[in-house]
Amino acid sequence: MPLLAQADGITAVVERWLDEFRRVLGAHGNTALGALFQADSYWRDVLALTWRIRTVRGREHLVPELKARAVEARVAAIAIDRERTAPREVTRAGAKAIEAILRFETAAGRCSGVLRLTRDAADDRPKAWTLFTTLDELKGFEERVGRLRPGGHSYSREFRGPNWLDLRKSDAAYANREPAVLIVGGGHAGLSLAARLRQLGVDALVIDRWPRVGDNWRRRYHALTLHNQVHVNHLPYLHFPPNWPVYIPKDKIAGWLESYVEAMELNYWTGTEFLGGSYDAASARWSVALRRADGGRRTLYPRHVVLATGVSGIPNLPDIPTLADFRGKMVHSHGYDDGEAWAGKRALVLGTGNSGHDIAQDLHSGGASVTLVQRGSTHIVNLEPSAQLPYALYDEGPPLEDCDLIAASMPFALARRSHELLTARAKELDRELLEALARVGFELDDGDAGAGWQFKYLTRGGGYYFNVGCSDLVASGAIRLVQFADIERFEPEGARLRSGELLRADLVVLATGYKGQEALVGRLFGAEVAARVGPIWGFDEGQELRNMYVRTAHPGLWFIAGSFAQCRIYSRCLALQIKAQEEGLLPQGEGLLALA
Repeated sequence: MPLLAQADGITAVVERWLDEFRRVLGAHGNTALGALFQADSYWRDVLALTWRIRTVRGREHLVPELKARAVEARVAAIAIDRERTAPREVTRAGAKAIEAILRFETAAGRCSGVLRLTRDAADDRPKAWTLFTTLDELKGFEERVGRLRPGGHSYSREFRGPNWLDLRKSDAAYANREPAVLIVGGGHAGLSLAARLRQLGVDALVIDRWPRVGDNWRRRYHALTLHNQVHVNHLPYLHFPPNWPVYIPKDKIAGWLESYVEAMELNYWTGTEFLGGSYDAASARWSVALRRADGGRRTLYPRHVVLATGVSGIPNLPDIPTLADFRGKMVHSHGYDDGEAWAGKRALVLGTGNSGHDIAQDLHSGGASVTLVQRGSTHIVNLEPSAQLPYALYDEGPPLEDCDLIAASMPFALARRSHELLTARAKELDRELLEALARVGFELDDGDAGAGWQFKYLTRGGGYYFNVGCSDLVASGAIRLVQFADIERFEPEGARLRSGELLRADLVVLATGYKGQEALVGRLFGAEVAARVGPIWGFDEGQELRNMYVRTAHPGLWFIAGSFAQCRIYSRCLALQIKAQEEGLLPQGEGLLALA
């Protein structure tokens, strides 16, 4: 059934729905507002009305909650945003819908939204299937960009104070002041947040243990490139150059991060290790111990600590009986460098996620004899086109900012449905490869409930491989495959199979992943803080990522992680919350303080 009558225009349909929505939002009772929503509808809010990231599903739950929050937040001036992508017909999660980008205001800020209308089977009217609301900026505390950028008078020759370079050095030294925010981890997550905070006027310091900005990428294994395409992976405010390769090599990323710190004027201490910290509730400040590059120690007292150390924290070294008997070189994938040093040697790679496959291929290319050891079933997709299917939105035509808004607007329950459909399509596209892998005994899966690699990433941070050639090598036998269950024990010379064969090895690489961030929290802040915060990453009962980009149960402790796109989108969300707390607008508990 078509969404629109022939005489209707898409924009007119959205306008009529908004007219009715504005009329009934403040009316007595919920019946009239409920009539505008599908029975199985969704409202996802990112700070705009709840100061949380949360999703409410089902008309009976959504309508009273939306109405109460809208009144409390003083929603006003809701309308189609005429400066952004116009309303259009789309297919989302397998359903045809009208999708419109909205703008509105609350007492606290200026906001955006995304509305999706589908035709109701009962009365044939377009009704809201999904509604998304998100805070863009706080009134009175706008980002210092565009027309609000700094005047630059202090950089002119006539100005008789310190020049720009003097000011930058002084600002980054923290000789006589404390940062409001300490960001632990100088990768794309930490830098995205630092850039957002800088534009909001929040004093933030990034620290990283490596001696040079970008070393967290630069020091990874030689052959590493990103597995998704360049146009999805920009950092806030500063896009990658248009001549960059589709799949960015890790050393180009490293250099870009270094340039980004300079261009965005971020305060960054290299060679600085975070030793741990404790929180003083009376002063609402942390006391954190750092070890600087010269071996000296420094104690800082920030109000906020943000862990931007990635989805995973500490390398996972599984307790494998007899592994300690191996007398060759053994390294976790975190410490693996280059396959050329192992030319003519024999290597065992334990683990069949992205790192395991990439390292096995790198060793093979360097001239090593490689055996890949599979410890559990793995989801395999060809890099092109299958692994790129989830990013089709970014090829639809809207600008990056609109694509980010649309991507964030999909509730995870519907995103899961989308990924189930995409996984089924990818299996058809990759059928020949998957059948070849199955013939050599490779154990395949489709992800949790068939939702593919994206939801494996969102729940466990791994368990999949984007094939850039290693799967073909395994299928052809050029890289041998062994199941971990077929290894009886490890010996000084290698691994003894249950068949009696000895797999001789000079090198064992443990591509066994990482422990969850809660293990890192326990190490840095103690078991009590880790227990108070609880699990990090994966989904909570409301189908949102746990403790990510939002206030946690421990005051002043925050987390940011994920892909370039996730960090670009949600760094704004996290920065706005910190800014609101710094300005006294947002307490640690629920809700927004009364505004004058």
